[in-house]
Amino acid sequence: MDRAQKREFVASLASVFADTSMVVVTRNDGLTVAEVTDLRRRMRAAGAQFKVAKNRLAVLALDGTKFGGIAPLLKGPTALAWSADPVAVAKVAVEFAKTNEKLVLIGGALGTQTLSADGVKALSELPSLDALRAGLLGMINTPATRIAGVLQAPGGQLARVFGAYARRDEAEAA
Repeated sequence: MDRAQKREFVASLASVFADTSMVVVTRNDGLTVAEVTDLRRRMRAAGAQFKVAKNRLAVLALDGTKFGGIAPLLKGPTALAWSADPVAVAKVAVEFAKTNEKLVLIGGALGTQTLSADGVKALSELPSLDALRAGLLGMINTPATRIAGVLQAPGGQLARVFGAYARRDEAEAA
């Protein structure tokens, strides 16, 4: 890479750090191309990105962002994963690290909060943003369906009572 390409890479990485909420730092201890491709595919499916970056350039891109606390973690063969949904990127990284010991979680950052590897694992156990939204909508809809059921019950009971009186009157007339 020449200097212009390096400046462009640092600028693009800095813009990524400005738009994301979670960054996970991993150590790549000999992943094959097929394994990295599989990891990237899983990350994309979860709405996350995975990139191997030169540590020196990544530190330059981190300078002045809310993720500056992860700069000391960038030593050796590292890679970065990021996403707007903090749980999604943590889940994918932790699940892949469980099945492949060549990917080691080093830590990460959730906004200005720097996380250890255990912090990233704890974050991955939380429900995803979509699951939380679905649960919230379910809780909001439940009272509405209960109210509708309660309001319908007296009407149904009245209809059954009127029906019984009508049948009785028909039986008496016949």
